[in-house]
Amino acid sequence: MRAWLAIIFVGVLLAAPAMSETPVKYKNFRTAIYVVVNSTKALADPKTFASEFDRMQRQLKFDKVYVEVYRNHIFATDAEIEAVKHAFEAKGILVSGGMTLAAGGKNGQFGTFDYELAADRAECQHASELAAKHFNEVILDDFFFYNTKSDADIAAKGDKSWTQYRIGKMREVAKNLVLGPAHAVNPAVKVIIKYPNWYEHFQGSGFDLEQESQSFDGIYTGTETRDPYVTDQLLQQYESYGIIRYFENVRPGGNGGGWVDTYSIQYVDRYAEQLWDTLFARPREITLFNWHDLVDPENTVDAGARAWAKRPTSFNWETMQKGYRPTGKADHFGWGRVAGYSLEEVDAALGELGKPIGIASYKPYHSDGDDFLQHYLGNIGIPVEMTPVFPQGAKLVLLTEEAKYDPDIVKKIDAQLKSGGNVVITPGFLRAMQDKGFKAIAEWETTGRVLAIHDFVNGYGAGNGTLLNDAKGPKPALLFPEVRFYTNDSWGIIRGVSGAKAAPILLMNAYSKGTIYLLNIPENVSDLYALPQGVISQIKHYLMADFPVRIDAPALVSLFAYDNNTIVVQSFRDGPSTANVIVAGANAKLRDLKTGQLITAKPPAKAPAVEMRRRRWQQAEPPTTVFAIPLEAHSWRTYKIEP
Repeated sequence: MRAWLAIIFVGVLLAAPAMSETPVKYKNFRTAIYVVVNSTKALADPKTFASEFDRMQRQLKFDKVYVEVYRNHIFATDAEIEAVKHAFEAKGILVSGGMTLAAGGKNGQFGTFDYELAADRAECQHASELAAKHFNEVILDDFFFYNTKSDADIAAKGDKSWTQYRIGKMREVAKNLVLGPAHAVNPAVKVIIKYPNWYEHFQGSGFDLEQESQSFDGIYTGTETRDPYVTDQLLQQYESYGIIRYFENVRPGGNGGGWVDTYSIQYVDRYAEQLWDTLFARPREITLFNWHDLVDPENTVDAGARAWAKRPTSFNWETMQKGYRPTGKADHFGWGRVAGYSLEEVDAALGELGKPIGIASYKPYHSDGDDFLQHYLGNIGIPVEMTPVFPQGAKLVLLTEEAKYDPDIVKKIDAQLKSGGNVVITPGFLRAMQDKGFKAIAEWETTGRVLAIHDFVNGYGAGNGTLLNDAKGPKPALLFPEVRFYTNDSWGIIRGVSGAKAAPILLMNAYSKGTIYLLNIPENVSDLYALPQGVISQIKHYLMADFPVRIDAPALVSLFAYDNNTIVVQSFRDGPSTANVIVAGANAKLRDLKTGQLITAKPPAKAPAVEMRRRRWQQAEPPTTVFAIPLEAHSWRTYKIEP
């Protein structure tokens, strides 16, 4: 597996924020709880603190708190801050500060400061000074953006785009209203900016991953994916892992951890999954938002409508309940116990896992397009490692539409292929670049038309092909962009058929020492989950040919791979399934890390006759060993690959 490390983006190691204390409660990470300002004010009462601290520590183990001093025009007093700070320290808890530079909201919409108004600027600065006065480490909750369009903003923007204006304005605000004042009050303070989960759209509201992430003393990652079907953003489960990995490459060594809340979920397992997937990315700290929601006895938790409730899933409702120690009949567990149980379960496995690895995907700073596609791919079992810098030396580079923001991207593709590396692009990237120099690589173009695909075929060459449709499954019409290419110059190695018309699903073209692929993406990206398993498997067969391990599984089963030959296989499906783990090399072994047992390998499958004919004129494929593993609904398992 170490041979694949060349695909991982490795940046210059920067100074980490002040988060180096050894975890004391869990073996593999530190757990922090964010205390919002209303809770700060309440906890200043010793009786309230004693009651809530006792209830919290009976639900979960935690090492640290972030005590908020300001949010939505509400300030904690000096006396309240110091009382809460000393109360936690007396219990052996690390204490840092927090602030939320937001101005409230209405109708469910977030409100930010208007940074052209003197009063708002003064309030922002005062909050920064107050936090720095009391703490040597301060984290900003993820409202340090700018969405107002007042007359003052419009006049200040001038001829700039809103994105240009807001990025520039927030750089100025960070320097003059946050970092400068905080360091003037307390030269030792480390100010950390926590970024939210909607990174594709940051630039439109002034969040700046390019310069701002380096000017602050550290960054933090919002890994709240919540429900993937009914919330506004429709963030996919894999993002709780993938965004951590991206921000690790934005600020190597300076990404403090992941941050999860309890909101907008339909079933209790979804909260646990966010915690697990955050920690599968191997951060050193996880923050739970927030103290009040975790400890409030009125904030009840139920299992939700779980079709898998009676199955032995990774989140066991009955075991979770038994882990709570009530003080009386009226005392019941809350979200804190759900978090505590989930963290206990994953901590037992994390020590075996190494550094995460995945297919390198280049997402330049301030780029958009093919929104969050990498996480949909993660949800069909393709591990992805996003990076803001082109990953030179990677064996395979995934370029979504976002890569169009690099003015030298065609030159970089040319160099990647000439070096013997491979590239895979999407229709979004092709559409953006087909008239901007890309045809020097391959004469492909999108036509603007779509085809309704029912059938899928693998294989190429005259008369060859293997039907990839599910034998018993439905054949819904999935809309794909039509891509024009020259026959025999390029090959549709996976084809979608619509009557007597076809569209390439995976298109390839040999160029110099490398190969460029186009992975066709359905018009509705979520239709990736509707693809037959055979199609998903063949996509991975080609794109992960040099990866040390892959899985043949239905959609909504993810693979997390690590540089020490360990893997996590996780199902987000509502029912049981089976995943074939395909390991490079003959006679490899696979050990279940929880049970210690070796998994029996499947006997080698005999290829169909048409496949054997195709192989006669192709290079022989390297040997693999296949293991079938059962997966319960909403569950994960860990394995070690052994020679």
